[in-house]
Amino acid sequence: MALGWTGPGGPSSNNALLVVHCDGPVALERVTRSLDRLLDVCPWPAARLRRPFPWGKLHWAAGRRSALAPPPVRRRAVATPEALQQAVITELNTAIDPRREAPLRFAILDDTPSAGGAGSTLVMTWFHPLMDPRGAQNLLHHLDYLDAHPGDAPWGDAVPAFTPSPETRPFRERGRLARQSLAHMRSVSRLPSVSARAGRVGPVRFRQETFVEPDPQAGRERATRDIWWRLAVVGKAMREIRLGGDLPDVPFLLPIAVDLRPKGEPGPSFGNMLAFHFARFRPSDTVDTPRLASALRGQMADAVREGQIEANEVAMTFLQYRPLAMIRRAVRSIPGGDAFSFNCADVAEFPAVLARCFGRRVVNAYHVPAIPPLPGVGVFFNRCAGRNNLVVAWIEGVLSHDEVSRIVEIVREEMGWLRTP
Repeated sequence: MALGWTGPGGPSSNNALLVVHCDGPVALERVTRSLDRLLDVCPWPAARLRRPFPWGKLHWAAGRRSALAPPPVRRRAVATPEALQQAVITELNTAIDPRREAPLRFAILDDTPSAGGAGSTLVMTWFHPLMDPRGAQNLLHHLDYLDAHPGDAPWGDAVPAFTPSPETRPFRERGRLARQSLAHMRSVSRLPSVSARAGRVGPVRFRQETFVEPDPQAGRERATRDIWWRLAVVGKAMREIRLGGDLPDVPFLLPIAVDLRPKGEPGPSFGNMLAFHFARFRPSDTVDTPRLASALRGQMADAVREGQIEANEVAMTFLQYRPLAMIRRAVRSIPGGDAFSFNCADVAEFPAVLARCFGRRVVNAYHVPAIPPLPGVGVFFNRCAGRNNLVVAWIEGVLSHDEVSRIVEIVREEMGWLRTP
């Protein structure tokens, strides 16, 4: 939330998206009914953001079930692929005020015959502090499950855990860990780093493309699915488009999200389930992708061994008590005025349990995470139905369309991917 206000002139969009393309029309009534039934056991889709003045905890609050209304679900037709893209961009940039309205909404965008089919695109838009991309996938699965199980007790006695378990560590231990994380972040921010033309405020744009691997069983393809390889490739793309003009060999600095859910389990949908590792490398390091990927993997191993990931997890909970204005001032005081160089994340495989959604086959699905003014650009990966999705998102003015095209092409070449027909 604080980073969304760090550019000059006011806030940028704090929205994130999950876009799901289906092979047929999705019934609005089924989505609305599932949302309403979910509120019987989970109020958070209808919650509001609250903070007791002036130093209380920033938190989600929901009233009695009788007072809760499901988030809005809207439907509209789109005549062309360009109209579909513009409709999704409009969803991304239409702000959600979580203090006065539900923190998420849905849009169903129906193809018209002139658009080449009778499919639907389901767009879930949420105020991004509500949940992370994997949490959004979990939420969609819960809604689809409710749609397929119309009984009074769809989960029986095994209702999913929608939020993280309460913290059990003593306050003194958590305070020590938070101070450790704060000291680490201050040491990182004191060092100069190179960034894009960051700090701009304007509409968020994005470009999504889908690729296939020439031989999914080949060893190289397995290696390139590693986040550190992909980060090295994106770093090379950022170096080659020479962000901000002549690019000095000053390190890139970027946050890498670490999912705290137990491996192999869906985990909670709502709340913060991410900690962050801060990766650093020089633009000149990107000339050797395997070596850089290995070095980045080593940085992560060191951070885990030194307890930095655990400490960051705890520090994130303490931030909920800190006024947003103080966080914004702290970010703006970073030397050079830049927080990070760019964002990069891999959401990995779209869940197999969502191969069908609300009775329709899922053709493709991808995420567009929130893009704050600092750094103002991000590159994101995921896989769905055997294909690789690449999303480049930026605040207008940070990148040109030619630069975005160059990023996409460099990533495609380095990954060895083929364009889909």
